[in-house]
Order: sequence, then C-alpha cells, then structure tokens
Amino acid sequence: MRKIFIALLVQIAAIAVIGPALAQESMTLDAQVNQMFAAVTGPFVSFIFAPIPGTSFPWIVMWLVVAASIFTIYFGFVQFRFFGHAISLVKGDYSDPNDAGEVSHFQALATALSGTVGLGNIAGVAVAVGIGGPGATFWMILAGLLGMASKFTECTLGVKYRNEYEDGTVSGGPMYYISKGFKQLGIPGGKALAILFSIFCILGALGGGNMFQANQAHAQISGIVGDYPGWITGVIFAVVVFAVIVGGMKSIARVTEKVVPFMGIMYVAAAIIILAVNFDQIGWAFGQIFEGAFTGLGVAGGFVGALIQGFKRAAFSNEAGVGSAAIAHSAVRTKEPITEGVVSLLEPFIDTVVICTMTALVIIITGQLIIDPVSGNYMLDGSMIATVGGTSGVALTSAAFGSAVSWFPYVLAIAVVLFAFSTMISWSYYGLKAWTYLFGEGKTTELIFKLIFCAFVIIGAAASLGPVIDFSDAAIFAMAVVNIFALYFLMKLVKQEFQSYRERLESGEIKKFKG
Repeated sequence: MRKIFIALLVQIAAIAVIGPALAQESMTLDAQVNQMFAAVTGPFVSFIFAPIPGTSFPWIVMWLVVAASIFTIYFGFVQFRFFGHAISLVKGDYSDPNDAGEVSHFQALATALSGTVGLGNIAGVAVAVGIGGPGATFWMILAGLLGMASKFTECTLGVKYRNEYEDGTVSGGPMYYISKGFKQLGIPGGKALAILFSIFCILGALGGGNMFQANQAHAQISGIVGDYPGWITGVIFAVVVFAVIVGGMKSIARVTEKVVPFMGIMYVAAAIIILAVNFDQIGWAFGQIFEGAFTGLGVAGGFVGALIQGFKRAAFSNEAGVGSAAIAHSAVRTKEPITEGVVSLLEPFIDTVVICTMTALVIIITGQLIIDPVSGNYMLDGSMIATVGGTSGVALTSAAFGSAVSWFPYVLAIAVVLFAFSTMISWSYYGLKAWTYLFGEGKTTELIFKLIFCAFVIIGAAASLGPVIDFSDAAIFAMAVVNIFALYFLMKLVKQEFQSYRERLESGEIKKFKG
C-alpha cells in the first residue's frame, strides 16, 4: 500500500510540474495532461459534490449539516450552555501545567483556527452572497452554530484516544479514535476506516491545505507588485513553512498563537471600520439578511438558493465534521478530554459566525450588490447577482473594502497571504499525523513528509492546478464521510465523558488553577 500511495503522490506532482512545462511548447499537451488527470479523478470528485437528486443541494453539505443538528440535540445544545466555560478554559483557568500534552488550550484553538480561517472567509463568502444574496448569511450563521456541536464531538474523542509518547509528544485524530473506539465497542472495520481517512487527509493536506493556498497567495502578491514567476513565491513560502514545521507541533503552535489573533483582529478591525463609516446602513443590512433568508429577494432559487449557499459556505469554511481539527486539538495539555471538546466549539463561532459574517456585512452594506429601484429585488447577471464593476469572489470583497478606504485592498491582500500561510502550517501537521499513522512514528518518517509538503508548496505557487485541486478538495470532504459515519457509533462514549465531567464540575471536584 505504501508504494502505491507514494506512486500516486509522485503522479500528482508530475502532472502539476510537467503540465506547465509542456504548455510552453504546446497548449494542447497541457490540456491533455489536465484532461488525463480529470478523467481518472473526475468520477470521485463528481460523486463527492453531487447534488441530491431533484435538487441543487450537494449531498455532502446535507451530510455535514444533518450530523451537526443531531449532535446539537444529542448533547443538549452544548455549544450554548458551555460557551462561557469554553472562554474560561481558553484563558487557562482550569489548566494544570503538569498534564500530558504539547500545547495550551489557546494554542490548540489557534492552530485549528489557522487551518480553517482562510480564503473561504474572504472569497467563499463573496461567492455565497453573490449567488444566494444577503439571506445566505443567515443560513451560514445557523450552520456555523450547529457545527459547533460537531467540533465538540470529534475533538473530545481526539484527546480521549490519542497516543502519548515518552518524549512528551502526542498523536491523535480521527484515525486513532476510529480504530481504538471501534475496537473498544467491538465494532469491526475500524482499522480500515482509519487508513481510508488517513489517505484522504494526506491528499487534502497536499492540495487544498497547501497547493491551493500557495497558488492564491501568489495571485494576491502578483496582483499588487506585478506579474513574476510563481516559483519565487513558492520557494519563499516553502522555506518559511519548513522553518516552522520542522520544529513540530510546539513550533507550529508558537507561530499560530501569534499569527491567528493578529490576522483575525486586523481583518475584523478593517470590517468594523467600514461598518462604522456606514453605521446608518447596519439596520438595513440585517433587514436584508433576514428578509432574504426566507424570501430570497429575487435571487436565483429564491430562499432555497439562499439556504443552499449559506449552508455550503459554512460547511466548507469551518470544516466541522471533517475531523481535521481533532488532530490539532489532540495535542493539548489536559487529562480531561471534554475540556478540549468544549474549547473547540469556539472554532466555528469565530470562523463562521464572526469572520464570515463580517465579510458578508461589508459586501452588503457598501452597496456592491445592485438592487432594482422599482421592485426592490436584486438584479441578476445570469445566475448571480449583478455587482458594481461586475466583480465576484476575492475581487468583490476587495471592491467592498476599497469603497470605504482606498488602501484597504492592500490590508485584504496581506490578510489573504497570512491566512494562506497559517492554513499551510496547520494542514502540514494534519497531513503529518495521517502520514505517521500509515507509515509509523520516527524522525526520518516525519522529515520525509515535511520535505514532500514543502515541495508541493513550490508546485502549488508555480503550477496551473485545475483538476488536482478539485481532487484534493473532494478528498477533504471525503474525510467527513468517514469521520461522521464513525462519530455516530462513538458519540455515546462522548456523552459518558460529558456527563462525568459536568457532574464533577458542578460538585466542585474540578477546580480552577487560576482566576
């Protein structure tokens, strides 16, 4: 299996590297390379993102949202009842420095957030609002709130079934809790599911968590300084990324605990300034969000179109149910698995309810979406809402920020680059833990993956990716298929942990260490 899997990685890299080189001699050859890869991976990609028959709703989004709803009800709306306790845990009020683990609650949260907060919060939200209208924001927030329960479930299990080693390092995540949890419950097939999850995780880490991020970072930088070879950006990013990830989880956490708050505060502060400048429009904007959520305000597909776009953006942004965050949260210093489950529920709140909503409000409030003055509905340009200047994606968000302060698009470009960098270092850790699960722990095994990961950074910045990225995105959401299937069997174990922790917390047996 190892030889087959490595051969697959080599083929992906070869397609990404050789394709552009061939294109210099013949665009036909380049197209043929892309078509060959698409022909092999196309059926898998089409299956993952296929709509439910008779609708335009992707079944994978429904899979994630239904699971989040079930976990929310099963755990008694834990995301609302324990939100305050999550803040206390992140502050370190209950942290025992003698507990096993590598990082603090805050560092684990920052690392997991750096893997989810990214281009999707900027470009993805713009696409969702551009297609589904302001009403998509309402459904995006709802899906984000529900997704908090999914994070709670998977991250609790991540700590409960992690491996702790003599040197103080740990390895955890879905591949460990699926194999160990299924064995504990006497359910067959756990090992096979864990291996399948690990393969999808590595492919997702190298593609969506790496090459796509490098590619978009180069596009943003070249858009400001002018066009130049992508490999230059790739080499610079690869060197910086390697310098961080070579030190392991503690090194990654030290960087993310600084980068994530900085980039989050910078982006939200810029959005707040724009909202303050347009203060008189805030009430109207929220009115558009609530009205559009149930009427559609003339967008394609009506309120159903708004619902689909909102749910899709939330699911793709916060990755609740995918299982990736459980890998980062597994490294936390704690002897109580529930504590990290509680901390992790903050992640979809920050990613989706706060940052994604800020992006949507800026786009709505700055008047980027064109409204028909007669009907009051949004004017359409094909299946999308007509926008000032005909922009979409990152360009739409940039235009919205630039409409208030001329130099804000530069702040946005810096945010995109930082988001891309932080996403890469977090996904390097996710991919590494999946890699060592398949091929064994050890410094040499780890170094091999880290070098492969950094090579793909250069490829991503320099190559025209196309089908490779589509395939890796599908791999990320294939992780959710395996993970959520397993969570349905394992959630009763989380409930047992939760009930025990809650009783001990209420009785005073679990005490604060500070505060």
